[in-house]
Amino acid sequence: MTTSRRRRPFSQVDVFTEVPFLGNPVAVVLDGDGIADQDMARIARWTNLSETTFVVAPTHDEADYGLRIFTPGGEIPFAGHPTLGSAHAWLEAGGTPKKPGELTQECGAGLVQVRHSGGGLGFRAPAPSRSGPLDDAHLETIARGLGIDRARIVGHQWVDNGPGWAAVQLASAAEVLALKPDDRHMAELVLGVVGAHPEGSPVQFEARAFALPKGVREDPVTGSLTAGLAQWLIGTGRAPRDFRVGQGACLGRQGVLTVESLGKDIWVGGASVTCVRGTLEA
Repeated sequence: MTTSRRRRPFSQVDVFTEVPFLGNPVAVVLDGDGIADQDMARIARWTNLSETTFVVAPTHDEADYGLRIFTPGGEIPFAGHPTLGSAHAWLEAGGTPKKPGELTQECGAGLVQVRHSGGGLGFRAPAPSRSGPLDDAHLETIARGLGIDRARIVGHQWVDNGPGWAAVQLASAAEVLALKPDDRHMAELVLGVVGAHPEGSPVQFEARAFALPKGVREDPVTGSLTAGLAQWLIGTGRAPRDFRVGQGACLGRQGVLTVESLGKDIWVGGASVTCVRGTLEA
């Protein structure tokens, strides 16, 4: 248990939206120092959001703050919307970056840069920890889980940058939106699915993210997945260097993520809005 309970600043931020309650919320404990690991996990299960974060003192000289990121199923080294939502909350609470116009977050995946991008904040996509094509057995499990014929998967790749993402591409956004996954076969999959919208659409791709092993049946809007998808799709010529991704429609959300290429770097960004401000007793 936590050795000394106290009131800690707390925010709940809706990420990848300009309209409250239509993006992906993250719970942010702005003073996480002194909370035991098991209590962080317990708080994350209690908030029951896809992620809960704890801002802690950094250990690296270049970092503005450290961040612990928990799903209801446990801690993960990196995630996109918690990174942007936590940065938004830290700035709103009076945080001052060491470098004007740029934040440096220290997390399990190392140092992550955050800057103004895409109508809000954006993070530089971290290098993937795993890439390359998926094997046939994994693809067969994915096809069963998504309830589709294997032949409808027109592309596939590991796009893991911390959470464990594998990704498949379908022929269209309409096919992605029509999916009705079978939880029996999704139980061990951390999976992103992407498909292109028709030319002239306000967003170029539609994505969905499923992560039952992390305690998240379907994530509303997913920055880490988009970062991995962007590296794969741009790198293989399947997408332009700059594009927009829609996500969350099947959950009643209207998330929009922007992808910008600057030199060799890919930045994933979007708007954030604070919906809850207060204190947490922990």
